[in-house]
Amino acid sequence: MAEMTIKDASQDQKWLLHVDGSSTAQSSGAGIVITTPQGEDLEFAIEFDFKTSNNEAEYEALVIGMRMAHETVARHHLAYSDSQLVVKQVEGTYEAKEESMIQYLQQITNLKIKFHHFQIIQIPREENAKADSLSKLASSLEDCRTRHITIHYLPKAGTPLGCRAYNHGGRLENSYHQMDIRRIAP
Repeated sequence: MAEMTIKDASQDQKWLLHVDGSSTAQSSGAGIVITTPQGEDLEFAIEFDFKTSNNEAEYEALVIGMRMAHETVARHHLAYSDSQLVVKQVEGTYEAKEESMIQYLQQITNLKIKFHHFQIIQIPREENAKADSLSKLASSLEDCRTRHITIHYLPKAGTPLGCRAYNHGGRLENSYHQMDIRRIAP
């Protein structure tokens, strides 16, 4: 009975959904951040195994985000996107003329009816920074597979460069490693 009460309370609270799409010459992807009513961020970088335009990537991000949001217990979602075209077409302010945009709008219409309340709001890119970073990460994964990339951490200006270990997205404090810099010949 207590679990049912918690779920009912969660269903009535608004969850936030930030989405962003990114398309490059090599790859495309989406960044999705679902924020619970308690303020916990669930972050996703999704690489597409197909080519998209930038607008299609933005729509894909929204469709995927809505599907993921529907999997939560919540039925009240407030979505944010920095794509003026996508937001205005979903709101009905702009008309979709391209066939792919019309198909995406149909998918979104079908998904919206699964929620008790769903609203989308256009925000500036700076306010969508987490989703933007995740989408850029996802759309650059193809390029990163062929390279070895070391992430360095500089604690403050003028200090020696060191490596810091990362574990599941979080830095492990005080775990510096000496760097061995080598030239790798082909």
